[in-house]
Amino acid sequence: MGKRALERVLNGETVNPPPIWLMRQAGRYLPEYRAVRETAGGFLNLCYNPDFATEVTLQPIRRYGFDAAILFSDILVIPDALKRNVRFEAGEGPRLDPIDADGVMALEKSYDAGRLDPVIAAVKRIRHELPAETTLLGFCGAPFTVATYMIAGRGTSDQAPARLFAYRHRREFLALLDYLADLSADYLIRQLEAGANAVQIFDSWAGVLSEEDFADFAAAPVKRIVDKVRSARPEAKIIAFAKGAGSNLFSYRQKTGADAIGLDWTVPLAMARELQKDGPVQGNLDPLSVVAGGHAMKSRALAILEALADGPLIFNLGHGITPEADPEHVAALVRLVRGEE
Repeated sequence: MGKRALERVLNGETVNPPPIWLMRQAGRYLPEYRAVRETAGGFLNLCYNPDFATEVTLQPIRRYGFDAAILFSDILVIPDALKRNVRFEAGEGPRLDPIDADGVMALEKSYDAGRLDPVIAAVKRIRHELPAETTLLGFCGAPFTVATYMIAGRGTSDQAPARLFAYRHRREFLALLDYLADLSADYLIRQLEAGANAVQIFDSWAGVLSEEDFADFAAAPVKRIVDKVRSARPEAKIIAFAKGAGSNLFSYRQKTGADAIGLDWTVPLAMARELQKDGPVQGNLDPLSVVAGGHAMKSRALAILEALADGPLIFNLGHGITPEADPEHVAALVRLVRGEE
């Protein structure tokens, strides 16, 4: 078979209609996902059970025929392998044991690579069961975003605990980012060796950083990941998504070496066109427009297609789909992007 549509875009081709997948496409908006989640019990049970992880990864492919499936897992499996006592509490999101400067310097002794073996087993199974024409995406969290959870012990609105830690303990903070980058690169290499066709690095909290800190805390660690992955897998295709990065995106591709950059919904389409001149872009429909559906969703999606379909584009949301989204709205979006309605 020829190259899959999404992988052709990652090689710099313009494909019409553009390939489409959605961040968090396997998730709580789907009744079949909720049924498996109820059976699995805790969220980490879903992530670490290859049967459950394979099933929920395949669900949106069966329902919508997306051009890519993304491994069902979580960015916090790396700190979980570092024995940070990761747990998910109903209605409160993830919780971890917060780490201090001394704890950072002692981390190396605590890593348990075997904790991630079930995830790699799921990658192998998913690739085997996916349609041949569907790309399988692996992923990891970017070091900065993962570090924010490790330092605060939870998600926060502005990541002030991590930023303050970086001011007070810069050496230890940079050491933490480097260590997370190295572990994340090894994790992505394992995913690629197990059958992932490309990978995405999620930096969900990059938007809280100043220009200088973005270069040091967001771009540099992602470049470290990219370089290490490419040293082992020179052909690896990598998407980097730095949510809220704004004008920092103008140099993000060059500073990281990523093949494609993800755009959140706040990126103006004129700016997206400029970024697309340097290579593939991915995005960037507002997830709330999918909740609204109808004209609101259609008009925004068509604007993206009109602005970006003449260059290498992977159609996606500007962040993850929300639990409130109607599955029928997603079906309509797929038809729209593919020119079927």
